[in-house]
Amino acid sequence: MDTQRPPRPDTKTRILDVAERLFALAGFKRTSIKRLACAAGVNQAAVNYHFGSKAALIEKVIERRMGPINRQRIQRIEAVRRGAATQGRRPRAEDLLHAFIAPAFAMNGSVEGKTYFLTIAGRAVSEPDAAIRTIFVEQIKPPFMLLFQAMREALPDMPEKLLLRRLHLAIGSMNHCMGLCSVNLLPPDLFPPVDDLESMTDLLLDFVASGMKAPHYRENEPPLIASRRPS
Repeated sequence: MDTQRPPRPDTKTRILDVAERLFALAGFKRTSIKRLACAAGVNQAAVNYHFGSKAALIEKVIERRMGPINRQRIQRIEAVRRGAATQGRRPRAEDLLHAFIAPAFAMNGSVEGKTYFLTIAGRAVSEPDAAIRTIFVEQIKPPFMLLFQAMREALPDMPEKLLLRRLHLAIGSMNHCMGLCSVNLLPPDLFPPVDDLESMTDLLLDFVASGMKAPHYRENEPPLIASRRPS
């Protein structure tokens, strides 16, 4: 019987793993380099040697997970576009949304690792520190812009401004869902813990696809539902 233990992660990887866990559980601001180094079993000099600063460490933690996710997003969006072109039709909005959203919930790794990342992604969007928000936005920008261009092909009659607004709402719904699927930081009586990422992802996709394809009107046309003013 082989009782050999798996190799221990190298120092840089161990720091990233611990940082991801602490950033998820305690937040970016409340996780000091001293606390992180202690949890990782290294000295502070090792953290500074590998990353230079806390800001650079945060960027690497986000980039390590977002990089593979964004590559999948781009590959899947392009595949949807190619498949539609081959069949002589426009790409379907729901297929494009699935290509963008699903990779964030289906990344490789342990369930615990997934929930840590989902928490960090949710924190990055709502983080009061503009530098951290910028890191996240810069990571998501290339696949988002590709999604926007592809959605223009899928929904050519929708005004671009409205399409962009709806995409922002879709991404906001995705980020909220990340919070629901993350480590349990929300009141369980209002937000029951999610133990099935696949079902939650399907529910999210149904929701955002319906909203994206909802009827709309052009600026020179009357609204579908007239506003009612009190008499």
